[in-house]
Order: sequence, then structure tokens, then C-alpha cells
Amino acid sequence: MQWISKGNILIIGLGLMGGSYARALSRLGYHVTAIDTRRESIDYALANGLIREGSDTVSPELAEKADAVIFGLYPKRLVEWLRENQRLFRPGTRLTDVTGVKTAVVHEIQKLLREDLEFIAAHPMAGREVYGVENSDDGIFHGANYIVTPTEKNTPEAVEWCADLGRILGFRKVSVLSPEEHDRMIAFVSQLTHCIAVSLMTSSDDRHLVDYTGDSFRDLTRIARINDGMWSELFLMNRGPLLEQMDLFLKEFTELREMIAAEDAEGLRAKMRLSTERRAWFDV
Repeated sequence: MQWISKGNILIIGLGLMGGSYARALSRLGYHVTAIDTRRESIDYALANGLIREGSDTVSPELAEKADAVIFGLYPKRLVEWLRENQRLFRPGTRLTDVTGVKTAVVHEIQKLLREDLEFIAAHPMAGREVYGVENSDDGIFHGANYIVTPTEKNTPEAVEWCADLGRILGFRKVSVLSPEEHDRMIAFVSQLTHCIAVSLMTSSDDRHLVDYTGDSFRDLTRIARINDGMWSELFLMNRGPLLEQMDLFLKEFTELREMIAAEDAEGLRAKMRLSTERRAWFDV
């Protein structure tokens, strides 16, 4: 299926991300269906025009009709779902996902998958501090990054197909990384930042701080309002790369502390100049 045609797209898992995909693809004219264990999610998506059909149980009919499938499930559940239900898909169906870790997921799926199906993984670098289809918003894709993570088992056609999905959804930049490169990168730019935000919020139990904080604190801790089920799973499934980045951060933070303790003004200013220089890379 080419994305320029209006094919049947099945979304499995109608959370924030799955719901946002459904919203965007339905708006673009695709026939979008969905499976989600929460009946309330299916009812909301139907009532608001995000999907044409939906089921709160595994539906052989919806699976068999799909030209493409997008999985909006947590990583472990994604693997389990495919192991249990891949028999339902027609030969040639292309599968992709939205999960935030890849090495522990992609290779396992490609190992268990039927040879007449192809799974090409992707990670939309977008989100909000809320979850559920009720909070879905395809505007989160605009200006954001999208990463395709193929392996040697993927065909060039499937890689391009997956990249095209990111483009039609409105992502600003589409990149291609191996699952291992992706997980090293994501450990720094996403998982470490969430760890820092969580640690900052759990460092003090003073409820009166809310009366004194400014924008810098709010900006830094925005992501501390966190989905504990999803993020704990992501942290643990990518613990090797994440621990490496946490150790590097601890080293930098300790150096900064020692400069302050030693009243090393020149060292502090040099560190801040380097920080300012590197932050400018992101001002695009």
C-alpha cells in the first residue's frame, strides 16, 4: 500500500499517541479502525470521528481487512500481542509502532514474526503530559521529529513506507537510525531528562513552593507529571544506555557542585559558556 492511496489502517492501542495517529489519518481521508481494551476509548473515537470501526476485543475481521497496522501499545504488550495474534493478518501486511525503546523490542518481534509480514519500527518524538485518546491531538506532530529504526531484515520499500508515514503526519524531520543507535540517543534526550525532572520533584515536599516558583522551574519539571506504568517499563528495558547517561550526568553535576564549593567563578563561567553554545544547536 502506498500512502497516497486511502487504504485501511488499523490502530491497536488508542492512547494519546494511537489516538493522535487516528485523528491525523482520518482527517487525511484514510479508513481508520481500532482495537483497544477500553470500551470507553473506542466509543470516544467513534463519536468524535477518529475511527470508522472499533472493537474492545481482538477482532479477526478488523485485522484481516487492514492494509497496515500501527501499534500504540507498551513495548512488552506489543510483543505479546503479536505472538498471540499475528495469524490474523493477511500476507503482505506492514506493521509499525510508536514505542520509545527499540533494541529490546524490534529484534524479538522480527524473530517471531511470520515471513510474509514485515515489521518496521518507528518512534514519533512527540507527546504531552496527559494520556488517553480523549487528550489526543495530531498538532503535537507538527515541528516534531520522527525516527525510523530498521534492521537488515527490513526491505528498502518498507523503510521508505514508514518514513512516508512520518511525512504525511506532519513531522518536521524524519531520520533513520538503527535500534541500537536510537536507544543510545533516546537515553540522553528523553529518558535522562525525565529522570532529572522526577528527581527534582521528589527532592522536596514543601507544598508552598508553588507560591514562589517562576517559569524556569515549571519548564524544567513539565515532564515530571509522568505516566509511571509506561516510563518505568521504558527505563528498565533501556537500562544499559540510560545508566551510562545517568553516570555522565552525575559526573557533570558533581563537577559543577565542586566548582561552587571552591568558589571557582572562572570554571563556572566556562561551563555556562559551553552550555549556552550547545543549547544554541537546538534553536531551529
